[in-house]
Amino acid sequence: MYRRFLKRLLDFLISLTALLLLWPIILICMLAVRLSSPGPAIFRQRRLGFHGKEFIMLKLRTMKVNSEHTGSGVYSGKDDPRTTKVGRILRKTSLDELPQLINILRGDMALIGPRPPLTYHPWPIDEYSPEQRRMFDARPGITGWAQTHGRKDVEWHKRIEMNVWYVDHISFALDFKIFFLTFAKVFSSADNVNVGETLKKDA
Repeated sequence: MYRRFLKRLLDFLISLTALLLLWPIILICMLAVRLSSPGPAIFRQRRLGFHGKEFIMLKLRTMKVNSEHTGSGVYSGKDDPRTTKVGRILRKTSLDELPQLINILRGDMALIGPRPPLTYHPWPIDEYSPEQRRMFDARPGITGWAQTHGRKDVEWHKRIEMNVWYVDHISFALDFKIFFLTFAKVFSSADNVNVGETLKKDA
């Protein structure tokens, strides 16, 4: 019942309420992004979502325009010169994730679920094993089980294993636990910076 109906209903109601309450903060953040560097306030990026289908994920832009394929690519360290001053604050507080509330309303995402990977990283969809593809049997989330157990320093094979474990154990109690563990991570800024590459080619 929860997995098939209530989870999506709660996601919709919570995200709608959050947007109604937080829109002034989102607008202020968007203005700060625009004033901090040239370019759009919202960063749009193709990700793999429910059933492995591509969708456009929304975030507040934290880096200079066209940074994704320059420098260290998808890996962004603590003092990455591509990150703007405002972007560092948005990342530290996770405010850059707020536009994903719109993704939840659209049905692209959930509050809790596996984080949606890039279409090409850690690898294209056709290179996932049948077991790994099971992580796409749930809508991707703003936060998830892997994010509360290492966040950005977890190697991708292990991260996918945790995502599959979550898919197999979805429940209201588990989502409730992840929700509050996420707050603890955000407030402590734990594991919120890439410490190096998290993909082992020979894993």
